[in-house]
Amino acid sequence: MQRTEGKLTEKDLKNWDLLGVFEEAVERVFSTATLHATFSDPVRRLSYGPYLSLFLLGLFNPVVESMRGLCAITKLKRVQEEVCRGKVSPASFSERQHLLDPELLRQVFAGVVKQTPGNPKADARLVHLNLIAQDGSLWRALPRRAWAEYGVGRNGDAKGVRLHLRFHVTEDKPVDARVTQGGDCERQALRQMCVPGQTNVGDRYYGEDYRLFGEIDQAQAFFVIRIKEDAVVNVEEALPLSAEDQAAGVVRHAWVRLGAREKKRSLRLRLVEIRAGDQHLLLVTNLAVDQAGAELVGLIYRRRWSIELFFRWIKCILGCRHFFAESPEGVAIQLYLALIAALLFQRYSGRRPSKRQMELIQMYLLGWASAEELVELLQPQKTGGRTRKKS
Repeated sequence: MQRTEGKLTEKDLKNWDLLGVFEEAVERVFSTATLHATFSDPVRRLSYGPYLSLFLLGLFNPVVESMRGLCAITKLKRVQEEVCRGKVSPASFSERQHLLDPELLRQVFAGVVKQTPGNPKADARLVHLNLIAQDGSLWRALPRRAWAEYGVGRNGDAKGVRLHLRFHVTEDKPVDARVTQGGDCERQALRQMCVPGQTNVGDRYYGEDYRLFGEIDQAQAFFVIRIKEDAVVNVEEALPLSAEDQAAGVVRHAWVRLGAREKKRSLRLRLVEIRAGDQHLLLVTNLAVDQAGAELVGLIYRRRWSIELFFRWIKCILGCRHFFAESPEGVAIQLYLALIAALLFQRYSGRRPSKRQMELIQMYLLGWASAEELVELLQPQKTGGRTRKKS
């Protein structure tokens, strides 16, 4: 159920069934997919629907912190009736991660993305650019997950998996994701996930490979990417600065090529250099000047921070810090489920809930808060004529 525009009401809450909406989205994809024979075996009672619903329940349940704990709550009558239809043993739950293709969850995620409305208050100057911030985030895994081994940090003793995410900046939602081993290249992920017509926004890591700029351009896509301050810049044509550019801290605007060696230089790019306080940014783009002026290029890059906030939300607020599975497939399933859950919360409330709001939603779903109480507590509080945001 997707609520209508306007304030959240008690009716919206009473009609909202997180697991029901999720199960419908799963069924649309899985009903036509080729599945492992186990899921059609009448002797095996844990089908894909109850398995994934139980997995999702574990993500937003504040009590459950392990696979054994998740399986233990299946002894409860209400959990059996509304989620998994019977008791689930750790062996059965663990086995399913090896039998279910995570790509199907990626398709479910893509379907939920299409049904999740964007931000109605998006900056009108940016909407037409179809801005997509791309980044990767490492989730540290337990030492026994040898497949995820990848040295990070000074001692190289941590191991993990990497979520490559594409986040729509103006619609404020994730739109594509891939889960790989921790050492997989984020620039290569961008090459594979790049979509024609979109404007890719990336940090300095993506700006280290000048060939990537040409490949994005050849894919009929655009980019705004930061480069290192010591990059070799060959200016071909200086561009004038408007009053708006100067007010935004732009100190240089020019058509350039990057690289010390002429044979290996980048394609012709537009450079925007910004100095504001202690911040120094060198940004390059293939957007035309009439598509995005120098001041707007700076604004586009600053909006890239939205993907960092989303990663923080997923890790800290949704609780995706521990894994209920240990295989590559199982971890991928959990990360896709976390993304789907984020979108479902956004569809129902119109925005991603804060930490305090998430706790209230969990209390409601656990039966400790009424719909009336939750509606009242989720509404923005006003003090002294100003809206106070909940922490």
